[in-house]
Amino acid sequence: MTKVVTRFAPSPTGYLHIGGARTALFNWLFSRHHGGTFLLRIEDTDRERSTDDAVQKIFQGLKWLGLDWDGEPVMQFSRMNRHAEVAHKMLAEGKAYHCYCSQEELEEMRNKAKAEGRPMRYDGRWRDRDPKDAPAGVKPVVRFKAPQAGSTVIKDHVQGDVTFQNEQLDDLIILRSDGTPTYNLSVVVDDHDMGVTHIIRGDDHLTNAARQTQLYLAAGFVVPDFAHIPLIHGPDGAKLSKRHGALGTEAYADMGYLPAAMRNYLLRLGWSHGDEEIISTQQAIEWFGLDHVGRSPARFDFAKLNNLNGHYIRHSSDDDLLAAALPFVEKKLGRACNQAEVAQIKAILPTVKERAKDLNEITEALGFLFVARPIQADAAAQKHLDDAAKARIRTMIETLNGVSDWTAASTEAAVRALSETQQVKLGQLAQPLRAALTGRTVSPPIFDVLAVLGREETLARLADAAR
Repeated sequence: MTKVVTRFAPSPTGYLHIGGARTALFNWLFSRHHGGTFLLRIEDTDRERSTDDAVQKIFQGLKWLGLDWDGEPVMQFSRMNRHAEVAHKMLAEGKAYHCYCSQEELEEMRNKAKAEGRPMRYDGRWRDRDPKDAPAGVKPVVRFKAPQAGSTVIKDHVQGDVTFQNEQLDDLIILRSDGTPTYNLSVVVDDHDMGVTHIIRGDDHLTNAARQTQLYLAAGFVVPDFAHIPLIHGPDGAKLSKRHGALGTEAYADMGYLPAAMRNYLLRLGWSHGDEEIISTQQAIEWFGLDHVGRSPARFDFAKLNNLNGHYIRHSSDDDLLAAALPFVEKKLGRACNQAEVAQIKAILPTVKERAKDLNEITEALGFLFVARPIQADAAAQKHLDDAAKARIRTMIETLNGVSDWTAASTEAAVRALSETQQVKLGQLAQPLRAALTGRTVSPPIFDVLAVLGREETLARLADAAR
């Protein structure tokens, strides 16, 4: 078998959106599964809309997802001369021709097609005309001389055989009047020169595949294998939009999703391996194939993504989770954490991660570590700090003062013993304790909070609350 070469070819006109991220993932997995090569090409020929910032965001998005590419990224615009060279060769071989149609003539064709209720199609009026008839001072475009009879068949790994009648495909422009190449030509030449064997992309490119197949054959190039994946839809079945979650990868990073969870989620959007839901990257590389890509559009579902992210958070090692969460904590604080604070975060993470769905929730749960004394309890917590509660807090201060081995287990044992002595429920002591130490009614397990804060800070916060 020929060595597999795939490519991801985004246009740098905005961020790396979630559909593009999935396309990149499928190409990356397919090449890694076959021990092949995964290439990156930036299709920056739209000079007005392409920006360096968008290029950097694509690089950052792929790196965040953990998708490494082989070799240097190819910038399509820099290869314009090569694309034009292929067009001129087609001209010389009679496979392309100069078209001198004016804008008015094209508009007339457009209006006629509209009136007849059919798509606009160039009528080929310069296809066999002598260039001597060309009007003076008009810069021609170069059109590809497409086959007019028969059909073009795309043998697609996902869609099956897709047939296009050639009479429906007109003579597309391959060089504009200023000599710059158009999208379809540039793609064909680049994919050939880069040695791409498999083109895996959204099924909105199916018509392009027919046009590109004709160009490959006319240029004497080998036609690559195609796999056109159904697009991602929103939960309501409509095409994915920003309101559904069609955001850039950096937005998902900011929302606190882990790259491993995002890879797993995107993998399951349109691909399956039996009933497996939790699939590690290593398993994905081992199992991935185009035969298990579905033909129906996948539906983006935030609830599923959140559940999956929660699973990955719970199963992350404390060191990995600390590395992922620390930037979120420091961003919220507006400063770097010192060594003692990092140690506290690491100590409480095992309990915090059990409930969190994302890194922002973890940051929120760690907030009690960084509040300044005296703590301003929120409205809900204030209800647990009435006079009766303050009296209980004073009793707890006395009890906790007598605890020599300051751990979650020993402080819990002391407070439980106090609840029995005073004949009150544990919650009647634990809730005032939580309100006094965190200023909230929800926190990590309260005796873990005591252990992490340490004796001195715990007793000082309780003393503040009892006043």
